[in-house]
Amino acid sequence: MRELVRRVFLGLPGHAVAGWLLARKAARARGGGRVAGFDHVAAPMRNAEQMVRFYRSLGLRVNEGSGICSVHFGDHKINFHRPRVWQDPAVTLRAPAAAPPCGDFCFVWEGSEDALQAALKKAGAEIEEGPVERQGGRDGGDARGTSWYTRDPDGNLLEFLRY
Repeated sequence: MRELVRRVFLGLPGHAVAGWLLARKAARARGGGRVAGFDHVAAPMRNAEQMVRFYRSLGLRVNEGSGICSVHFGDHKINFHRPRVWQDPAVTLRAPAAAPPCGDFCFVWEGSEDALQAALKKAGAEIEEGPVERQGGRDGGDARGTSWYTRDPDGNLLEFLRY
């Protein structure tokens, strides 16, 4: 593999490539680094029962806690704060002005358009707009796809983007 990288991409001797990789690893260990992606986002929710049922009906895994319900998809999640959390003035690790509905979430849909329509129908979600062509976040923001928009039970905007 190192030989392929050296020949095709870098044109450098193998030891130079290895040195660069070691230097990059050492820089991260010293505190250098970069943002690699999102782990999760958080938003307040009004009606936990409806929200949990809705996201589960879309096929997402939902973990329920006393203060937070987390919705999981791929390596990502949305933490929905229950009212007792986002309404508590003692809870400061949140956006102070956030109140439902304040979310605008875009999910990548990897199935067919028919499968998306069926999933949204099962969840009781109505299409608000779409299909429409949109520019997504992939390929440095250059990738184009087709989106459909709906809302969850709290009124958060949900976009389902197919690349």
